[in-house]
Amino acid sequence: MMGLPTGWTLCEIGDVLEPVQKTGKHDEDRTIRYVDISSIDNRCNRISAPKQMRLADAPSRARQKICTGDVLFSTVRPYLRNIARVDPSLDGEIASTGFAVLRGSFGIDPRYLYYKTVSHDFVSALTGEQYGVSYPAVKEEQVKAQPLELPPTEEQRRIADCIESLFDEIDQGVESLRAARRGIEQYRQSLLKAAFEGRLTADWRLRNLDKTENGRSLFARIRKQREQSYQTALVNWRDAIDFWYSSGERGKKPPKPKKLREYPPELVDLQIALPQLPSSWIWSYLGWCSTGPEYGTSAKSSEHGDVPVIRMGNLQDGRIDWENLVYTSDRTEIERYLLNAGDVLFNRTNSPELVGKSAIYRGERRALFAGYLVRVNQIADIAFGPYVAYFLNSLVARKHGNAVKTDGVNQSNINGTKLQHYPFPFCAIAEQVEIIRILDDRLGAAERLKKEIDANLALADAFRQSVLKQAFSGKLVRQNPNDEPASILLERISAEKT
Repeated sequence: MMGLPTGWTLCEIGDVLEPVQKTGKHDEDRTIRYVDISSIDNRCNRISAPKQMRLADAPSRARQKICTGDVLFSTVRPYLRNIARVDPSLDGEIASTGFAVLRGSFGIDPRYLYYKTVSHDFVSALTGEQYGVSYPAVKEEQVKAQPLELPPTEEQRRIADCIESLFDEIDQGVESLRAARRGIEQYRQSLLKAAFEGRLTADWRLRNLDKTENGRSLFARIRKQREQSYQTALVNWRDAIDFWYSSGERGKKPPKPKKLREYPPELVDLQIALPQLPSSWIWSYLGWCSTGPEYGTSAKSSEHGDVPVIRMGNLQDGRIDWENLVYTSDRTEIERYLLNAGDVLFNRTNSPELVGKSAIYRGERRALFAGYLVRVNQIADIAFGPYVAYFLNSLVARKHGNAVKTDGVNQSNINGTKLQHYPFPFCAIAEQVEIIRILDDRLGAAERLKKEIDANLALADAFRQSVLKQAFSGKLVRQNPNDEPASILLERISAEKT
C-alpha cells in the first residue's frame, strides 16, 4: 500500500468481483446475441458486432451470462486489447469463455474497473504472463490476480466521471484527426483518378504536342520496343552462357529468356467500365509492358539473416515499409529473387480488401520478395515502374481486381496471368515522367501530413494513458476525508462472499 493516498487500499481484482453464472443448452430455442472476441472493436473498446443466433446453434464456448456494466477482457492475445463494457442493450446475453468477465461487487463502480483494464500497465503485465506461441493467452485466474488500487466508492465515481469527461474531449479531437486522415485517402484516390484519365497532364499535352502520339503509332511503338527488349535479353543470355562455359560451368546455368506472350491489341470481356482516355493514350493489356510475371521466393525466412525478404505486409500505400522484416542468407535464393531499383511488386494473395495492392521498390536496400508477391517485370522503355505502381493502386485497378479475384476462406487470389490481363492506360514515356513528378510531389505532401496526423493520434493515446496513470495513483481528483475507507469496503465484500 506504499504510496497510495489515505483511504485507499491495495488488493487483487478478483477480491472485488461477483461470480458470473454459466448457462447450459436447456433453453435451446432461445434467440441470443452472442459476444465473442470478433465482436469487439478494439480501436474504441466497444462491442460493435454481436452475433444473433439460436442458443442451440451457438458454439460450445457460448457459456457466460453477461450483465450491464460487466467488463469483458479477452484472455487470448491480450496485447490486442479486445476489451469492452457491456451496455444495457446486451444485459442478459451470452459471451464466450474466451473472456474473463469482470463483474464488480456492490460498492465497485464498473467504470473504474473498466478503465483499470484498458490501462497500459494492466495490459502489459498480462501480456508478459501469456503462454503459448501460435495461440498466446492468459488464464482467467491470472487476470483476477492483477493488483488493483482501490479507492473509496465515492472516489471511484469521481475518478470515473473525471476520466469520462477528459476522454470525451480527447475523442472529439481524435475523430477530427481520423476524419482528416480519411480525407487524405479520398484526396489520394481523386488524384490517381485524374492522373489515369489524363486530366492531370492536360495542360502538359497542349505544351508538348511533339512528345505525344496517336493511339495507333503508340501501340506500334509498344510492340516494337517489346520485341527489342526480348532480343536484348537473348543477347545478354548468350553472353552469360559463354561466360558460364568459359568459367568451367560453375554455378547455375543461366536460364534462357522465355518467349514473350502475345495479347490482343484491344481489351475484351472486361467486367468493369473504363474511363475515356485522351486521343494520345490507349487502353490495352498490362502484359504488353511486361516480360512476364514472376513469383517470389517460397524458402523459409527467419528473424535474422543477410538480406531482408519483403512480404505482403510490407506493401503500404504504394511504398515499401521496412518495419517487421524477416531475412534469409540463402545464396541461391538471394541471387534469383534479388530486387532491382524500379521493380513493381503486386500482392497476389491477401484478405479480400487488401489483395491487389502494389508498391515500387526504389533500391532503398538489398532485398528479396516473398512468394505471395508478384514481380511485374515491366519494360522501362514502355512503362516506368512508378507509373505502373501508381496505377495498380488506383480505384479503377482495384475495381478490376475485385471483379477477377478468386475468393477462398478469408483470402482472395489474383494470379500472374490475371495480372497480365489487367487493363492498363498506355501513354508516351515523357508524359509518364510528368505524371510521376506530379504524383510524387502531391502525394508526398499528403503522406507527410498523414504522418503528422498519426503522430498526433499517438499523442492522444499517450495522453489517455497519462490520465489513467494519474487516476490509479490518486492524483486525478481530490480525496474526501469523509469518504468511507476502501479497507472497510473490502472487508464488507469479503464478508458477503463468505
